[in-house]
Amino acid sequence: MQLPQFRAHAAFEEVHWWFCGRREIVRTLLHRLLPPRRDSRIVDVGCGTGGNTVAFAREYTCMGIDPDPNAIAFARERFPQCRFVGGSVPRDCADALRVVDAVLLLDVLEHVRDDAQFVRELVAAMKPGAYLFIMVPADPLLWSPHDEGFGHFRRYTLESLRLLWRGQPVRELLLSLCNVRLYWPVRFLRLFTRMRGKPLGQGDSDLALPPFFLNAFLRRVFAGEAGRLVGLLTSQKAPWKRHGVSAIAVVQRIS
Repeated sequence: MQLPQFRAHAAFEEVHWWFCGRREIVRTLLHRLLPPRRDSRIVDVGCGTGGNTVAFAREYTCMGIDPDPNAIAFARERFPQCRFVGGSVPRDCADALRVVDAVLLLDVLEHVRDDAQFVRELVAAMKPGAYLFIMVPADPLLWSPHDEGFGHFRRYTLESLRLLWRGQPVRELLLSLCNVRLYWPVRFLRLFTRMRGKPLGQGDSDLALPPFFLNAFLRRVFAGEAGRLVGLLTSQKAPWKRHGVSAIAVVQRIS
């Protein structure tokens, strides 16, 4: 991402329905697998401007890392109470990855040219028993100027996402589409912006803050999917496979 996108993230990530709903979903899954304790350690890979890192730091010991100096500068200025590291993964946080209990990789892989190699190196650096939480944009049909503005290389299907850890020493705990309830409104919006030739929001993206009540409603709709996703961790329920704006996965290093 470039400076305009980081500015958009910094402006919206604590209040916009999508950021808030995503955090609520990830927090619910984290609580199920890793109950909150100050001695439980998390690394937020690709932390951007720091909103997720600081949110989870209220319950866990967290560190954020990002290769972009603009992102780290934003994060350190906004959240001086948290630890942020500028650098590449896993090279510049190898010591941390050997001891952390969970790694967050939230809307990062779509920015990585060789995503399979990145996941292999990350899994190899993690300790046995640690969890890897992944969220990525889904459905190539949703490709739009928003993806281009954010420097995405791809949008995923469940099958293409699963290929990233095939043959790796991990156990798949969850793989599902998410943000399924808002899929059709988002698809209409992305079709409109493709026809228009440019995004609708700030920083070459579709990010714009809706009116308060609509923002609260959208957050509730998105975050409300957490219950079903938690159910997929503990039962044989079929995951959502047909339509979703995002895909989510949780895998555990086993050896």
